[in-house]
Amino acid sequence: MTAPPLFPAVACVQFAIALGAVERNLKEAERLIDRFKPTPGTLLVLPEMWATGFDYERTTELGQRAPEILAAMQRIASRYGVYVAGTLTDPADDGGLPANTLAVVGPQGVIGRTAKQHLFAHWQEDRYYRGGEAAPPIRTPHGPLAGLVCYDLRFPEVARRLVFAGGRLLAVSAEWPLSRVDHWQTLVRARAIENQVFVAAANGCGRTGVMEMAGHSMIVAPDGTVMQAAGTVPMVIGCPLDNNLIDEQRRRFYAAGDQSWSAPDCGKIRSLEALRADLALVRHQGSRVAFTNGCFDILHAGHVSYLEAARRTADCLVVGLNTDDSVRGLKGPGRPMNTEADRARVLAALGCVDFVVLFAEATPMRLITALMPDVLVKGADYREEQIVGAPEVKAAGGRVVRIAFEHDRSTTGLIDRIRTSS
Repeated sequence: MTAPPLFPAVACVQFAIALGAVERNLKEAERLIDRFKPTPGTLLVLPEMWATGFDYERTTELGQRAPEILAAMQRIASRYGVYVAGTLTDPADDGGLPANTLAVVGPQGVIGRTAKQHLFAHWQEDRYYRGGEAAPPIRTPHGPLAGLVCYDLRFPEVARRLVFAGGRLLAVSAEWPLSRVDHWQTLVRARAIENQVFVAAANGCGRTGVMEMAGHSMIVAPDGTVMQAAGTVPMVIGCPLDNNLIDEQRRRFYAAGDQSWSAPDCGKIRSLEALRADLALVRHQGSRVAFTNGCFDILHAGHVSYLEAARRTADCLVVGLNTDDSVRGLKGPGRPMNTEADRARVLAALGCVDFVVLFAEATPMRLITALMPDVLVKGADYREEQIVGAPEVKAAGGRVVRIAFEHDRSTTGLIDRIRTSS
């Protein structure tokens, strides 16, 4: 079988990013690239927020300059017949927080984008940006390109998913601090070794604002060999890529291709006592817990979209599920259509659900006060003053989030249609 295409060469552009100084940063990047003179087909990887830095107070203003930054990337791509990858502030269409987006640009324009999934709360990035959703590799003329943005490097499952989907080159765009340079070097090599792919990791160097960046951009082979490495000064490193190296490594064994299913979802269904112990461990590590509840009788697309949105509000989602007797008290003697055991099992199989716990009361107040979630989630059809447990959660320092249903679906409507058609 013929190996998938791969960029013939890759290069990492490293320099000190001046906060908010777009013209200065564009000029510096172009100066370094012009000196390097990349060969046609090369992928040039730029540092994270290479044109602006994290100038938080001017996030909205600098986001409006995204077209100008993309045009500069295309200008470089056209000049040398190459491809350019780097992140920028990507404004949201709905007026919400922007994304920190890795854009890949060729001579003809933008080829694809992928947003940073894990925001670095330690630097308050989550206050100014929204996390991106998991996305497939970017399709390029030289095969699928797997992209990570800085903090994403610490999450091996993100790289593994992209490689399993066909990525043979992992491009990392980062602003990694000098104080953790050993982590940077170790993690870049680890992502290459565990996935048996090339990794091109471009980092900023020097002082950006009050932070000293690590530099040490790296290009690593599928066996973990460092092919090129930068120091701490502005420079470009690059080298050709040999597709055969990947296949040679994978002929022996290929760990990233081993995707066996080893986590039975029924283990997510917990008693209240066991769940409290589970969440104590989760919280001890600083993770946030979200809670929502419902009958979830005949699970439909509206339920799933709602639960996915609920999960995005925190690090862990607990779903309180009405028992059969509780559902009958709310919906009448003809409900539920599915037993509590069946409903719990189906909910537990959703990837966005971390725990399921049953409750027999008419409201989940006992569960809420026992678990005291960091985020209490309910549908947007409820006003906040109608949401059970909202005052208690807010008094404890938590917050309430109301989520609109994306799909016009209801269990009652589905049941009525089934009865009508039969």
